[in-house]
Amino acid sequence: MSGFGIYVHWPFCAAKCPYCDFNSHVRREIDEAGFVDAIIRELGFVADAQGARPTVDAVFFGGGTPSLMQGASVGRILEAIAALWPMAADCEITLESNPASVDAGRFADYRAAGVNRLSMGIQALNDVDLKMLGRLHNTAEAKAAIALAISTFPRMSFDLIYARPEQTVAAWDAELKEALDFGTEHLSLYQLTIEPATPFATLARSGALVIPDEDRAVALYEATQEVCEAAGLTAYEISNHARAGAQSRHNLIYWRYGDYVGVGPGAHGRVVLNGQRVATACERLPERWRQMVLDAGCGYSSTPILDDEAAREHLLMNMRLTEGLDVEAYQARWKIALDQRRIAALAKAELIAREGAVIRATARGRLVLNAVIAELAV
Repeated sequence: MSGFGIYVHWPFCAAKCPYCDFNSHVRREIDEAGFVDAIIRELGFVADAQGARPTVDAVFFGGGTPSLMQGASVGRILEAIAALWPMAADCEITLESNPASVDAGRFADYRAAGVNRLSMGIQALNDVDLKMLGRLHNTAEAKAAIALAISTFPRMSFDLIYARPEQTVAAWDAELKEALDFGTEHLSLYQLTIEPATPFATLARSGALVIPDEDRAVALYEATQEVCEAAGLTAYEISNHARAGAQSRHNLIYWRYGDYVGVGPGAHGRVVLNGQRVATACERLPERWRQMVLDAGCGYSSTPILDDEAAREHLLMNMRLTEGLDVEAYQARWKIALDQRRIAALAKAELIAREGAVIRATARGRLVLNAVIAELAV
């Protein structure tokens, strides 16, 4: 059920968005071939340490802006992966893209290289908010990019951000319905949060940026669920909506607590290496990471994951999913029993629902999901 995935991080962007705390870097010049060489070398290092090599169910190129890469670079990395691991016949291969870097020829090259799913960072469908979010594209470019992606790739998803400054429920309702009119199979819909050490955090502290209060944010979240459900894109995870069978397989590996390799500057992984399940974390600075790979074969550090920590991570990830957590399977895997009295109390408060061995957050529980998870994890 969990599967095995590979995450490739391309850390470079044309500009840094003011809300973003991802490991992304703006560089005037990039030695693309050199960084691809380093990614391929790190993949080989991990594969050697892994021993028995499972079948790859999903590959995800994230960033940063992977759509700044040449199609040939993506192809080289995919060829290296296929040489190191067996690949599922229906392996999902996703590449993240920004509309500002869209080009029909480049899209065709990605498709020829093996990419079969595109994930596009649209974020808003009006020019005022796109400018406020620091995006380099406008609405017309976003719509053209979506249409091109739909015509090029078998599967396509795009992201939007809601709970933006001064956003009303009516405006979000209309914008979301416009997004759904494209007919895409998957939408990732994230509430705007103010992350530390970002320009938005500085603006928020000064009062120059004010996001919706908790009541408005809840109303926007509830509108999101209602509109998507009515359109046939049900929420399979707290922020992700898809038609039946169109869920992101790569992200399901995370949320079902499967194994995944993470390579590239700032990438993280959860994988068994040299017989021990470990958390890997790559050096964030691209140039330093590359030098580490050249010197030692990899640019990551690894930390053993003890069973009690793994159990907490598993609980945290699984409860984000609408499918919920199989308590019996969870307890058998980690030899840790959840407190049945706490489960009963949460069910009585209608924060979780129980169906056989499975518990899942209710619509009410998803509004306070962190609190529900904290109660279960005690």
